[in-house]
Amino acid sequence: MPRTVIAAALVLLAACEPAPATPVKARALVLSGNGSYVTQEVTLNTLTDVIHMEGSVAKLVGGARIELDPADPELQGITTEEAFGNALIKASGRPVTASWITKDNVLWPADFHTWNLVTTYYNFEKAREYFNTVGNIPNADFGDPATVYYFADFILKDTNPDPIRDNALWFAPTQSFMVVPFDELQKAPLAINSGIMSHEYAHMVFNLKVYGKRRLPDPIVLWGNFGASPGANLIKALDEGLADYHGYGVTCKSATGCDPRFFRTSFDDRLSNDRDLAKPDRCVDAFMREQLRNAPLATFSGQGLEYKLGTIIASALYQAGESTGQREVLMRSIISAYSDETSGNPGLKQLITIALNNQQNFNLTSVSAVFINHVTDVPLKTALCNELIDHLQVPVTDLVGPGRPCPPTAQGGNTCPPLPDP
Repeated sequence: MPRTVIAAALVLLAACEPAPATPVKARALVLSGNGSYVTQEVTLNTLTDVIHMEGSVAKLVGGARIELDPADPELQGITTEEAFGNALIKASGRPVTASWITKDNVLWPADFHTWNLVTTYYNFEKAREYFNTVGNIPNADFGDPATVYYFADFILKDTNPDPIRDNALWFAPTQSFMVVPFDELQKAPLAINSGIMSHEYAHMVFNLKVYGKRRLPDPIVLWGNFGASPGANLIKALDEGLADYHGYGVTCKSATGCDPRFFRTSFDDRLSNDRDLAKPDRCVDAFMREQLRNAPLATFSGQGLEYKLGTIIASALYQAGESTGQREVLMRSIISAYSDETSGNPGLKQLITIALNNQQNFNLTSVSAVFINHVTDVPLKTALCNELIDHLQVPVTDLVGPGRPCPPTAQGGNTCPPLPDP
């Protein structure tokens, strides 16, 4: 397996047995109005095995070991993506075992891990519900239950010989989620943070709809193998920014309401502030534009610029949806823009195909046009145009005028000082 493919994978980064009928009523850890997590009764509509924590949304697996090592002899000579992904799984693990106490027909977790497991499943179920009801994605499109490797040993040998700690992630090469052990996080574990777990679920949806469930997507493998990787840099930023945007969207369906700083209960103020979608003055600056256009993917990602640009994109979407009072309409429109085979109105997946031989054509202008063309309400379309022109520094003439996607009333905003032409 070529090293470029390995690099692409790195970038993608006993109890008594109650048998309640579905839906299951159980206690889980849920964010309260005062910002702390409390035990709360929740309904699990899709959980069918309460001991092994498996249902139509997810199946949780313990004891797995996944290792990505460029020197691994098992990776040599592999010619298919599936074989590559399977070779990374050094131990496939086993079903988890939850321990419960039943009280008044409600399941109460009997130990820490069961609290963590039930909350993890609940958070994935709420994320699925969001993409089904807000995003209009049929449940059948999701296929089999997602595999969630719980407290897995996940090793990226090039980075560190020890297993990763303090993280939760979607890993496309194995088409699975991982919730790894934590030992340094001082706030809420990531698995109980609904916004963060929904962010990860959004990565899976992006992979499903934009990448066609590819383990090693072409934009990463092909575009990322150039000195300058503008298309690969942008697609990585989109994946991160849209995951933040939809993570926020899931929080809006909770009892505590919308939280544009949903990272705050698990991370420090610096990271939470850096990813705050409500901050209105996020702008592409000259350095970001230069790096987006000219940096190799490894350099762009190594500086964390996919997160910074992703937050600018997510914040622009946030401002457009909130200012018009059409948050869910915009969220639904953005998801519909992931893939659209309608003639003359391509989605992101189709734009990738169009630009595959020239990644320069997958840029802030063409991506903005894809989003704008999937919004039908004129005031919302105008607001979206203004935010994208302003914050992403897209020239007005690229999006407004004859044959362009924006209404003539859209002229951008005045938050970000315009950059001079390069």
